[in-house]
Amino acid sequence: MKFSSRATNSCIALAAALLFAAPAALAQSPQVQGWLSRADQQLLLATDPQQFLRPAAPAAAVVRINSHDRFQTMQGFGYTLTGGSAMHLMALPAAQRAALLQELFGPQGIGVSYLRLSLGASDLDPLPFSYNDLAPGETDPALKKFSLAPDEQLLIPLLKQILAIRPDLQLLASPWSPPAWMKSNQSTVGGELLEQYYPVYAQYFVRYLQGMAAHGIRIGAVTVQNEPLHPGNNPSLLMHAWDQATFVGKHLGPAFEQAGLATDILIYDHNPDHVEYPLAVLSDPVARRYIKGSAFHLYNGSITELSRLKAAYPDKDIYFTEQWVGANSDFGGTLMWHTEHLLIGAVEQHARTVLEWNLAADADYKPYTPGGCTECLGALTITAAKNGAEATIQRNVAYYVIAHAGKIAPPGSVRIGSKDPLPQLLQLAYQRPDGRVAVLLQNQADSAQTVRLALDQRAYDWSLQLPPHSVLSLILPAAAAGAK
Repeated sequence: MKFSSRATNSCIALAAALLFAAPAALAQSPQVQGWLSRADQQLLLATDPQQFLRPAAPAAAVVRINSHDRFQTMQGFGYTLTGGSAMHLMALPAAQRAALLQELFGPQGIGVSYLRLSLGASDLDPLPFSYNDLAPGETDPALKKFSLAPDEQLLIPLLKQILAIRPDLQLLASPWSPPAWMKSNQSTVGGELLEQYYPVYAQYFVRYLQGMAAHGIRIGAVTVQNEPLHPGNNPSLLMHAWDQATFVGKHLGPAFEQAGLATDILIYDHNPDHVEYPLAVLSDPVARRYIKGSAFHLYNGSITELSRLKAAYPDKDIYFTEQWVGANSDFGGTLMWHTEHLLIGAVEQHARTVLEWNLAADADYKPYTPGGCTECLGALTITAAKNGAEATIQRNVAYYVIAHAGKIAPPGSVRIGSKDPLPQLLQLAYQRPDGRVAVLLQNQADSAQTVRLALDQRAYDWSLQLPPHSVLSLILPAAAAGAK
């Protein structure tokens, strides 16, 4: 389901607390920022405190937050900026695009702080391409014909506009396929990377990173291969765990080292139903020294498998890098599922990023390659201006999912300890770089639930009421003012 409403941001001022708190408590009541969304869409990123803030309810269940119990530091929340996304954003009139980029990446926006890029084409480009496409039968082991020209048309200019708004934006690049001439089947679909081209493909990564850097764009991390066990997409590549270990340990890692690149290498980038894949790659001691962590999607398997990997290799990080929203998905069901399994579940299982899939598509879910995803609903649906009508922008469910985390947990936020007080109330807490505590709450029940918050054993003197099937994001003060 698509939805076009846009919520605005506001802080809960002390005067607003007069509506909800007894006069004796007002002197201690903290300012609280909140954003509330309901699965039925009656509220979306609502900031009015009357919707959720209530006087203290002594009998209410207590969400207990422990700021001394500290876990991973977050790197960011966001989307994949596909080639198609860049195409639609760059087609907007300049003023409209500038306003939208501020809404996404600006200081008063929804807090997008991390983007994934396709290294070459993804299946949400009009056609598959690499940075070294050749005529059938040709090869180029010296990469003399390597060129970032496909990205220089739209993607790179757009990234420069985004980085001007958010210079600290984190970027991850993932290849869907090497150039076809490096592959066993000479096709963009499936096939395997020929061993004779392992060193050439490693240099292909290096040339990409150096080329992007020359444009002022630093890529902080790469995954070795998007969905290495899904060779049916276009583009795609089958890459077994043992081949990924060999490629990283003997070629990609040393190539980065020799080129002086500090870009992190992430492995796997697929579902947790085959967690034995990253376990196998990390068991190779030669490869392991070059690996920063493992990336996951959640189209099969359980999100709890991420903790199994973390337990085996606690010094290696976990990243959540993709989850789609289908064209025919239900807004409310998707909001609740993604909040439970990604914003809360993946982070509880040590993920340092949570990324939804494509940032933007049009009303027909285009562009996509022949054989690519034909039903991928973007966080935004953009309809181009034509026949004198202005371009329109619809904000879909993935927009709101990321906003509920991005608004409260900027990069550098640390997940801290917290406990669920009720079976159908899920929560997650962060300590932000500015010292304030942020809390994400999800009410899965069919009725409203009232809870109190306690930070380091001091309960606040107000309570929260969450409507049925809702998500509430909060920023609390740095100190436990209003707590006792």
